[in-house]
Amino acid sequence: MKATQPPIVFKNISELMRGIGMPKPLHPLVALVNYDVTKISRENAGRSFLIDFYKISFKKEFRGQVKYGQGYYDFEEGGLAFLAPNQLVTMSGEEGSYDGYTLYFHADLIRNYQLGKNIADYGFFAYAVNEALFLSDKEKKVIGGLFENIAAELDNNTDAFSQDVLVSQIELLLNYSNRFYNRQFLTRKAVHHDLISQMDTYLADRFTASASGIPTVLEVAGHLRISPRYLTDMLKTLTGQSAQQHIHDRLIARAKLMLTTTRMNVAEIAYQLGFEHPQSFNKLFKRSTDLSPNAFRESFN
Repeated sequence: MKATQPPIVFKNISELMRGIGMPKPLHPLVALVNYDVTKISRENAGRSFLIDFYKISFKKEFRGQVKYGQGYYDFEEGGLAFLAPNQLVTMSGEEGSYDGYTLYFHADLIRNYQLGKNIADYGFFAYAVNEALFLSDKEKKVIGGLFENIAAELDNNTDAFSQDVLVSQIELLLNYSNRFYNRQFLTRKAVHHDLISQMDTYLADRFTASASGIPTVLEVAGHLRISPRYLTDMLKTLTGQSAQQHIHDRLIARAKLMLTTTRMNVAEIAYQLGFEHPQSFNKLFKRSTDLSPNAFRESFN
């Protein structure tokens, strides 16, 4: 039986470019591969890479499945996919996988900029591969133009403003990606509202299983087979609530029902809902309703 090869670890972008048979990057902290003009070496096809920097892939026209990270992304109409540092990337042996652009940039490039402080706010770096950004033809033109601008800047002679310009261009790319993801949440409402419905059904079942603990965002996302960050971003766009807030909202709704339709005391209700301590339930209920559970019950008597 053939042993699984360990991943190839790349700590800097120059090592990666050399490892995939590409020319030395024009900047030590950022590299842009344009597959229309450069063909990547597939000598290590099937091997996994562990890269210590950010990766953004823009596929324009390729139809089919592309191995990306630890899963597959269906680039049926083209789009964007994102990976944060210290993620595994499996190199595909299929020529069609290499279409469009791939941008790599090291955290050191943005460390002394506001983007370095805000990069965690771009939640799509934590999305799963099946949650990539699908783009309309108009959006692909916008994104393609941004990559072309980055390519042009990298092709310029380096001067005192080069890094400032590159960082601002990457930030603009990320801001457009945020805008287009927001559009995707809204235009795919049917799919996402179905996910919310599945979430509410799961929570209702969980709240009837005493001593199971309070459902966590990680647990619910796992049940829905989506990433926790995607779940929160989707809910914030469609409902204005984070995933945690949505769970608490459904928990309080269930608590109100139990307080008004059963003879269970507050401690019994707390345990039924998954709280280890009734005091924690009392605190959450009062914070949400401005009333203690007993005061809420009395208001209905």
